[in-house]
Amino acid sequence: MGKITGFKEFKRKDETYKKVKERVKNYNEFTISLKKDEINKQGSRCMDCGIPFCHSACPLGNLIPDFNDMVHKGEWKKASYILHTTNNFPEFTGRLCPAPCEQACVLGIIDNPISIENIEKNIVERAFKEGWIKPQLPTKKTDKNVAIIGSGPTGLAAAQQLNRAGHTVTVFERDDAVGGLLRYGIPNFKLEKGIIDRRISILEAEGITFKTNVNVGVNYATKNLNNFNAIVLCGGATERRSLPTPGIKTNGVVQAMDFLTQATKVVFGKKIKNQVLATDKDVIVIGGGDTGSDCVGTSNRQGAKSVTNFEIMPKPPGHRSPKTPWPFWPLQLKNSSSHKEGCNRNWLINTKEFISNEKGELIALKTINVKWKIIPDKRPELIEIEGTEKTWSCDLALLALGFTGPESTLSEQLSIKTDEKSNFIGNEYQTNIPNIFTAGDMRRGQSLIVWAISEGREAARKVDEYLMGFSNLPTKGDGDLPTM
Repeated sequence: MGKITGFKEFKRKDETYKKVKERVKNYNEFTISLKKDEINKQGSRCMDCGIPFCHSACPLGNLIPDFNDMVHKGEWKKASYILHTTNNFPEFTGRLCPAPCEQACVLGIIDNPISIENIEKNIVERAFKEGWIKPQLPTKKTDKNVAIIGSGPTGLAAAQQLNRAGHTVTVFERDDAVGGLLRYGIPNFKLEKGIIDRRISILEAEGITFKTNVNVGVNYATKNLNNFNAIVLCGGATERRSLPTPGIKTNGVVQAMDFLTQATKVVFGKKIKNQVLATDKDVIVIGGGDTGSDCVGTSNRQGAKSVTNFEIMPKPPGHRSPKTPWPFWPLQLKNSSSHKEGCNRNWLINTKEFISNEKGELIALKTINVKWKIIPDKRPELIEIEGTEKTWSCDLALLALGFTGPESTLSEQLSIKTDEKSNFIGNEYQTNIPNIFTAGDMRRGQSLIVWAISEGREAARKVDEYLMGFSNLPTKGDGDLPTM
């Protein structure tokens, strides 16, 4: 695939960023795209490797060598056609996916892997610009109605696939706009919301109905779901993890997702009463994942006095660890664009207490350094190191500790069985209630956006089979051949 000697002739090139001083002044995306001929060269680096491990590493089964080859040849419309056969929303994954495909790239054994994610982003942006992405109305309609609960990437993917099968699809979203965590949980500087709106316009033109401000089980009775032939629960894993730490209820200790959601809503002119702001504050972000990184970037844009990041795990190595050899996802240090904007990062540190003043406001927190003891056949043991206690000045502590699972409202009201982690049990995506299905983070726990889309697609096929006795919708890695 690509040019036979391309991987020898061309080095990997990635998008660059606007300078930090410029980009932290606003919440816009700040990447600087490569020129079209450079993208062609990047596609040319794809090897004729025989077994495309990139393909198998992608939860969607994207036909990566095939669209790389089309980019190499300048056949951008064909590249878009191939890309959309397996991925409903490459404009999302092309910006937000951690790209497990790149870590499994055969070229990555000896050189920097193919820039698959960036190629994907450029394909879909070119397709939108040229008008190749158009609504695809179903060729025939069934008499079946399907309700999708949740409008994140899982719900949107399930909705589009089921609509293509001819069913009448209604998507319920509890927030005031469609998109799930893509809308308010992901900062605008990582995903401008016009990117979501652009795709939603396509879905609406295809015939999908969206109902916002509808929280099923709260302001919309679950008995109303009896009007639908099938229901797909895609509400995500939204229960935030906290800390069993003294002072956790102190004013100034805030869940990261509350902070990020408020910040993004304000960007779009929404009024937030008592908004949590990082302005002129010493901010400490507890948690080293993507959400923590987003808090760092948002805090810098709000004008924080300082931003510090705590992680309880050891600092990962700068290069792939022998414990995670190719083609597995590597244990490796990740420095995000937000970290590079200004952040004091700390590993192997545990928060012991949040300290408040007489008004109950956060002024500091205490920590202790830790180490992990590896015990064969048991969970690692966390050990505190005596004499390493430290007090940090802190006006705002953001808890970016991930999610424990989905909320229980729907499982209780619909009598859905859950596992020990509170995830909804969906064998072949079908719950213990035959006409109710579940997918995405609600089913598998907190995961990647590419898994979310894959789950939505796979669940849609199972729903279609349940309703019709068979399905022509594609399985993983099979194209549904959209008209471009």
